[in-house]
Amino acid sequence: MGRLRGLAERLRAHAPRLALVVDAFAGVSVALLVIPQSLAYARVAGMPAYIGLYAAALPPLVAGFFASSPYLQPGPAAIPALMTAGALAGMAAPGSPEYVGLAALLALVVGGMRIGIGVMRLGRIVYMMSEPVLLGFTTGAAMLIVLSQLPPLFGVEVGAAGPLPGALQTLLRPGDWKLETMLIAAATFLVIVSARRIHALIPWAVIVTAGGLAYSEIAGYTGSVVGEIPEGLMPLRIAFPWSSLPDLVLPGFIIALVGFAEAASIARVFAVMDRHVWDPDRDFISQGAANVAAAVSGAFPVGGSFSRSSLSRLLGATTARAGIVTGLTVLLFLPFASTLSPLPTAVLSGVVIAAVVGLIRIRPIIAMWPLSKAQFMVAAGTVVMTLVLSPRVDQAVILGILTAVGVHLWREFNLKVVSWTEDSVLHVRPEGVLWFGSAEALEQDVIALVAEHREAKKLILHMERVGRVDLTASLTLERLVMRARGAGLETDVVAVHPVTARALRRVLAQQRLDRSHLP
Repeated sequence: MGRLRGLAERLRAHAPRLALVVDAFAGVSVALLVIPQSLAYARVAGMPAYIGLYAAALPPLVAGFFASSPYLQPGPAAIPALMTAGALAGMAAPGSPEYVGLAALLALVVGGMRIGIGVMRLGRIVYMMSEPVLLGFTTGAAMLIVLSQLPPLFGVEVGAAGPLPGALQTLLRPGDWKLETMLIAAATFLVIVSARRIHALIPWAVIVTAGGLAYSEIAGYTGSVVGEIPEGLMPLRIAFPWSSLPDLVLPGFIIALVGFAEAASIARVFAVMDRHVWDPDRDFISQGAANVAAAVSGAFPVGGSFSRSSLSRLLGATTARAGIVTGLTVLLFLPFASTLSPLPTAVLSGVVIAAVVGLIRIRPIIAMWPLSKAQFMVAAGTVVMTLVLSPRVDQAVILGILTAVGVHLWREFNLKVVSWTEDSVLHVRPEGVLWFGSAEALEQDVIALVAEHREAKKLILHMERVGRVDLTASLTLERLVMRARGAGLETDVVAVHPVTARALRRVLAQQRLDRSHLP
């Protein structure tokens, strides 16, 4: 892989005009990958499979004109597809024209929010999701996606049941399992996994698609297939079910953040590896424009894909022109997309499972336990909430964020106070963040210690392990010093950290304290 990328870089260095050829080759190669993926992810979103092709055409083409990362290509992706299904659950029957219209409106909401965030240069808002929340949600969502593929994998019809009920119904009906369908899905999965282990450039997408089509035609496969695909380009949507907009604002905001968090992690990793500057605001606009294009195409919310972005980088893409070529390639393929109609849906199930199984990361969550039990509980709790609240996984994200904030506030409120005595001197060392939420507790603890050590003649407050002090806490310290002196104790505040010195200097300046450590 390194040799291939090195060759591409040498070609660009010696012949800049060849950069366009390299980008075109990378774009076409990614298009061959996204075509079967788009069909598979559309089904995860509850959409007709062919609409996934619409989501893979205009979005990367439009996004390429705004993108910061040369590799990040928006299109159908697993997590946004699952969140789309969750957001629209109960609003319309999956696959119906009403459902398709709602999905397009949801994509418009996601796109508008991302563009707004990027224009206002608020791209760092994506970091409001802590690593435990993101890891827990991704793991839980990947589990749900795998479960959602069990009915088509076993060839069982379960209606419009959610991932968990559908999987349970499938497992409880072994008499309905279809061996042929199971073998097709298993063969697809094994081909993909084996190809990846042999070499990243093996065109497994072409292999499984061509193999599935050949088997369907030669063997006369009678199981579930992709079905009818409209001929020609997608009809552009100019009308949306605006009356449902209030119900889609919150899930649209969550998808805008979560979907971009995955794309942002991809872009950041590659930017560091290539020593390039990455602009999150610019890519927020790029990803937003892609979702607006998806909405106009009558598709569903789209996001970045690690597999497609990695392939684009591996093939030496130099600019976002590769994404434009990908979109153009899919667009040109649409008039011929009906050739995919006989493709068994079991192939798509194998593609989805192979794509998301690596997102189930149990070991990193378990590894948090010895490092931080609180953060482990946040991650594990987010996994559980994602599974329990399905299909409304957007609610699990909100609860995960609130749990993380609650854990943080709990730690901030619980300021640790260490004390010891030397002769007639009482030493007190608070550890943590001293703010209006913890200042009162510190005052009460110190008062209790003073009452306990009546023999003490002097009180020294050691501040070297206090990371931050706000105004309320500074005023509380002043009041504490005055009360201690009123009780007959000589009082000093020492070893103040430079970060907290500015907040304390003005408040304590009127007191005769040891300020030798105040910068």
